[in-house]
Amino acid sequence: MTADTAEDVFESIHSVMHLYRARQYRTLRDGAHDLAHMEFKALNFFAHNPGATQSDLVAHSGRDKAQIARLIQALRAKTLLEGKADEADKRSIRLYPTAAGTALHQAVRQQGRRLNQVAVDGFSQEECQQLLDLLARVQANLNAED
Repeated sequence: MTADTAEDVFESIHSVMHLYRARQYRTLRDGAHDLAHMEFKALNFFAHNPGATQSDLVAHSGRDKAQIARLIQALRAKTLLEGKADEADKRSIRLYPTAAGTALHQAVRQQGRRLNQVAVDGFSQEECQQLLDLLARVQANLNAED
């Protein structure tokens, strides 16, 4: 394989993901809450890890504390996330999606599932599996580079 072909493969992967994310997060931008991509990622983390802390998200995401603090502050201001003092350590705040946060999270996840179906429309089960297998090989090659 030539270097140009390898570059074309990754340009294609990048283009597909960019298009997918743009369509997926249109729901966030156009919705009542006007959520940014990273705000949804933070909300998603707490939807999957209710009661986690800001420090937990910092460790999970690899982002700096200040960025995570701003994301959490924005989500709380939009009443999508709420904090409760930890029973064992009152200095620690446990974060939970509000009812509105849960509803928004579910709506975006549903939109994502719909978009997933659109993306593979016309693919057979075998073609989907072949694509998964090829992408797994790409991932394994990149992991082996470490």
